[in-house]
Amino acid sequence: MMINASQASSVIVQNYDANINTYDVNPLTKNAALSMCLVSETWLPEINGVAMTLSNLANGLLKRGWQVTVVRPRQRMESSQLSIARLSHFLIPGLPIPGYAGLRFGLPVTSRLIAAWKTQRPDVVHVATEGPLGWAAMKAADTLGIPVTTTFHTNFNRYCGHYRIGWLQGLVTRYLRVLHNRAKYTMVPSETSKNVLQEEGYRNVEVLGRGVDVELFHPTRRDEVLRSTWGASPQDIVAIYVGRMAAEKSLTVVADAFKVLQRAHPNAKMVWVGHGPEYKKMRQLYPQHFFAGAKTGVDLAAHYASADMFIFPSLTETYGNVVTEAMASGLAVVAYDYAAASAHIKHLKNGLIAPFNDAQAFMKNIEYLANNPEHIKTIGLAAHPALANQSWEAVCDEFEGFLQSAIKSA
Repeated sequence: MMINASQASSVIVQNYDANINTYDVNPLTKNAALSMCLVSETWLPEINGVAMTLSNLANGLLKRGWQVTVVRPRQRMESSQLSIARLSHFLIPGLPIPGYAGLRFGLPVTSRLIAAWKTQRPDVVHVATEGPLGWAAMKAADTLGIPVTTTFHTNFNRYCGHYRIGWLQGLVTRYLRVLHNRAKYTMVPSETSKNVLQEEGYRNVEVLGRGVDVELFHPTRRDEVLRSTWGASPQDIVAIYVGRMAAEKSLTVVADAFKVLQRAHPNAKMVWVGHGPEYKKMRQLYPQHFFAGAKTGVDLAAHYASADMFIFPSLTETYGNVVTEAMASGLAVVAYDYAAASAHIKHLKNGLIAPFNDAQAFMKNIEYLANNPEHIKTIGLAAHPALANQSWEAVCDEFEGFLQSAIKSA
């Protein structure tokens, strides 16, 4: 990271040694061909698709010889966080995000970033989140003439209606557009997102896909012992939802879809994996369902693979990593025809898709599987091979190409 002596305390290069469980604070290496500052208000071990995606991109650049620094808010329990070796962190103050326990937004530390980047200038700044920290990084980079790229991960403007602030949607849309249009490139995960943003006046929008770990998310992770804790026998159908437990995820539609399944299969089980502001409410509304909480790694992969079908009616995704994870795990996915589902699902072959926001068609797909349970297995078996070539390696190659192009055009 770009530091002087007075700023050294803000920068942590976390080299984790599993044998001694310690972190060393070391100066940054100077032999990287190119350097990037990744600005984000979320990072592992926070559990969300943005943090996971950014971690994979940062790791990919490190493998390619880049020098990578993450500019982010200091997290709770910071001293216990595990990090990618050689990845440095510039930690800034943050405040909790209302309604999103555990997540923080960074303060607008423009002057600190300018001072740091004057001392050691990055080749490119990548802004991954649009909060006060993202704006500060954009201003600092503009002041110093450093090229900036961005990624558009979350449709915050479409969340407004779910939180009773629909009157703010236009303002939020303009806010996001102004920020992203100051970048050399705005990267989005799907053609659907690209088309939507271009219609809203975004410029220089490019598609950067998402990968999926097909070795981690695999049908062989299926665990009958885990299924038994849900009260499911080998013959019972288990439906699962994985993701944030938040209003914008259409959680009540998931519950209604399960009722359709349960009418035909009274012994079917519903499993929810994730946490969020709606978690307690959903547990109270559906005490007969199984709520597993947030899961990661092999534990998450086992939960996916131990179910049979994945119900995902969200209408606010820019991509939806959980769709590809569920497919890779061998589940019959039911989703709307956009984002990741549109890119990877062939209807009735390796999943089921309904026209965007067509609730009746969505429920008909659930009903189809309920009436043809043998197809749940055959569709699930076809889902995993469909993701075979969706590696993070290829995505990181594309990401590096956009960064290098931005640097050359500066």
